[in-house]
Amino acid sequence: MPPSELHSLPDALFSADGVRQIDRYVIEQQGVDGFDLMQSAAHAAFRRLVRHWRDCGRVLVLCGAGNNGGDGYLVAANARRHGLDVSCVAVAPTEKLSGDARKAWQKALADGVDVVSLGDLDESALEALFVQAGLIVDAMLGTGVSGAPRAPFADLIDRCNNSPAPVLAVDLPSGLNATTGAADGQVIRAAMTVTFIGLKAGLFTGEGVAAAGEVVFEGLGTESALPVSGQTPVAMRRDWARIRNWLPQRPVNAHKGRFGHVLVVAGDRGFGGAGLLAAEAALRSGAGLVSLATRPEHVTAALSRCPSVMVHGLIHGSELPPLLDSASVVVCGPGIGRSAWGQQMLEQVIASGKNRVLDADALNLLAARVAVPAENQVLTPHPGEAARLLNCSVPEVESDRLRACKKLQSLYGGTVLLKGAGTVVASGNGSVDIVSGSNPGMATGGMGDVLSGIIGALYGQLGDPVHSAVLGAAAHLRAANVASETRGFMGLIPNDVIDQLPRVYSESEPGREREDV
Repeated sequence: MPPSELHSLPDALFSADGVRQIDRYVIEQQGVDGFDLMQSAAHAAFRRLVRHWRDCGRVLVLCGAGNNGGDGYLVAANARRHGLDVSCVAVAPTEKLSGDARKAWQKALADGVDVVSLGDLDESALEALFVQAGLIVDAMLGTGVSGAPRAPFADLIDRCNNSPAPVLAVDLPSGLNATTGAADGQVIRAAMTVTFIGLKAGLFTGEGVAAAGEVVFEGLGTESALPVSGQTPVAMRRDWARIRNWLPQRPVNAHKGRFGHVLVVAGDRGFGGAGLLAAEAALRSGAGLVSLATRPEHVTAALSRCPSVMVHGLIHGSELPPLLDSASVVVCGPGIGRSAWGQQMLEQVIASGKNRVLDADALNLLAARVAVPAENQVLTPHPGEAARLLNCSVPEVESDRLRACKKLQSLYGGTVLLKGAGTVVASGNGSVDIVSGSNPGMATGGMGDVLSGIIGALYGQLGDPVHSAVLGAAAHLRAANVASETRGFMGLIPNDVIDQLPRVYSESEPGREREDV
């Protein structure tokens, strides 16, 4: 998503029902005519169409029932009035249209749009429409639809996704759950989604990140209704450019004792690199001191790679308490395994009561214990680890990432960061944050170790687990995006991300702002 668009989006994210209630408030309490609002939405979508695909050729508009279909008919009417070559297909029978959607269909006809019913098209005629389309407008299924799309929508979604023509989704990609970001069946893969009234949380996490493409927001002049409509956001959208000012500026007389001592407990046999990735990421994220407690056989390699880390080789968990005493934050889990060594280390970390970040195998070991909530911990599970912690399946976690993250927080306390596209962070004060964006290059081993080190370092400096988790996820993603400029996605490795962290943090320093990617 281009930075100019991403950073112009509002922060508040709403459920599908929340946006519908805001829409209802605007119409019933503020006296705005519903059809006028629909026309404003269609005009806003058409402006984006012309701005981004001025020379697209024929426009194919697919209209369902309800207000989403009404938006589509009015987009087609706008295109026809402006001289574009437009085809409009009524996917839902027009005799079933009512209210403003019916008015929209009638206006499209009055403006000269040739609306053809899907039932009147044979296979060859339908295929021809898709072959001839230079742009497809998806106005089939809106926020009021849940579950897997049924016929004929499922087939048309597949046709859209198999077409070389880009798709402009109106308000929401068909097949996507506006609240959860899940897709139970086929879902439109849009190049752009123009969404209205309030940002839908589902556009920014899970399948929504891939389905929505570039998200563009059009408030339609209803912004004044948000604070008085009675609807509260289900989450807040965060990105590095908007929250990097959460990092405090360092005084000129700073010294290492002011920025935390991070102890990384990681790296059983065969996994020595995990602890080193976390430790080096902590160093590159401003920690005053970083120690690494690992297996003795990893000490030499760790010192050779990063002599700034104080490395200790431990054979048994009983050796850990003296190191814990001097630490302000503990990062535990990367590569510790599930053997006796890892179990001993986790037991000592939990018994210490220190501020902690638990990741990887620490979470797998935690899943086998009786949950004892702790408010000073940050848990950073990926969906598989979250499923083990919740004793459910990965699809259940992904079906509602916000709910899964909040449930983890209620069981284990503290702050929970659920990794994945559109990382979700839930805290004990009830706040939920979604870190905007994703990077396919991060789908490789070791990236989570880097994130745990980043969060540990920030926790040591800020003393706030929630801000540390959200900032850490945003900085992690930003560094990956910077690295991808030269490395691409397929060749991206965790060290590339670590190398870019100093540049990323420098963007929060006065006079060092850079253009975001």
